[in-house]
Amino acid sequence: MTLRKKFKCTVGYSDHSPGLIAPIAAVAMGSKVIEKHFTISKKMKGPDHISSLNPTELKEVISSIRKLEISFGDGIKKPTKSEKENRLLGRKSIVAYKNIKIGEKFSLKNITTKRPGTGISPTKYFDLIGKKSKKNYKTDDLIKK
Repeated sequence: MTLRKKFKCTVGYSDHSPGLIAPIAAVAMGSKVIEKHFTISKKMKGPDHISSLNPTELKEVISSIRKLEISFGDGIKKPTKSEKENRLLGRKSIVAYKNIKIGEKFSLKNITTKRPGTGISPTKYFDLIGKKSKKNYKTDDLIKK
């Protein structure tokens, strides 16, 4: 991060530590290039084999980095597919807390909020207080506009 800001350039990370976490963390911190030693066996002679990744570890690091990159998103704030699908189920609506008769004023004692969010938004809760009901409602009925 420091080098990227100071020199306004693409940065990478050269990792000689054992394990998988450092290159993944480097990508999370902004590295675009990763250098990590690779070996077909950590038992081979030479100083780099012990801290190198074997084929299984290399595959895991690459997979983890790709998942991490996807999790960053595209920088555009918008609901995900699952958020869209669950939007109405997760949100609440204004409902009758108890039976309400035509002409009765909405109050803190006779309305509440519950799921699903297919009715009037709770953000309108206090706008409704003091207004007269135009119909009869039973407990848990959605309050209609």
